[in-house]
Amino acid sequence: MSRSSQAIDIRKIRGDAESSIEDSVAVEEPLEIQLSSSTQTGSAAKSVSITMRTPGDDVDLALGFLYTEGIIRSGIDVIAVRHVGQSSGDDAAQNIVRVEMQPDVDLDLDRLQRHFYTTSSCGVCGKASLDALRVSGQESLKDKGVAFARTLLADMPDKLLDRQRLFSKTGGLHAAAVFDARGNIVHIREDVGRHNAVDKLVGAMLAADQLPGHNTGLLVSGRASFELMQKALVAGIPTMAAVGAPSSLAVELAREFDMTLVGFLRAGNFNIYAGAQRIV
Repeated sequence: MSRSSQAIDIRKIRGDAESSIEDSVAVEEPLEIQLSSSTQTGSAAKSVSITMRTPGDDVDLALGFLYTEGIIRSGIDVIAVRHVGQSSGDDAAQNIVRVEMQPDVDLDLDRLQRHFYTTSSCGVCGKASLDALRVSGQESLKDKGVAFARTLLADMPDKLLDRQRLFSKTGGLHAAAVFDARGNIVHIREDVGRHNAVDKLVGAMLAADQLPGHNTGLLVSGRASFELMQKALVAGIPTMAAVGAPSSLAVELAREFDMTLVGFLRAGNFNIYAGAQRIV
């Protein structure tokens, strides 16, 4: 079985019946993201994040995290991304990803002084919400994006579920997908952390030179939180649809930056909280 899921023995209770079976659970392990640059002095690499994630697509996760945090601006900022450790056969070696930056990239050292610690449940905690986005120079997406048909949106959760390979095994993973105006899923990623799933998507788009994602939409399997809306904004994705509920701050962010936010996308029904002009 892959490192993304693990087989365990459990006791299954159904009414008065009890049985012993083998089940699969989602793997959750820490990933350390390091930055290295020839312009740095002292240590060869600087740790900028430790996040609890489901192993797999670690390179995408590292690139997406650095992009949505504004540490890198494009794929050309990066020379190489690789797992590092004492030996390739050691599981611990697979839990560190080092991103080697171009020598001429001006790293934001003040930002790097914050040692990001994220968990699988909360994302980047303690961020200064909307003010941080204003200060970082994020622009409105008012004139960006394409229109999505109501029927297309209504079909997207089933399309997402059909592609959730690990969820079908474990039932314990969040999923995020990028889709186009025809309802085709361009990328899909799964993780125990909803923010990690989105970072993996953004990293995949960055590697494929598909950012900003002005002509795409983002679908998430859970709720629409502020941090997910923020990542969509930085990635230039004007439309986000969530199977679950949005938070008040997510709605505020969407309205301030002229994004489209759809929530409770289930069984053909949904609510539009912002940007109704992109839903036709």
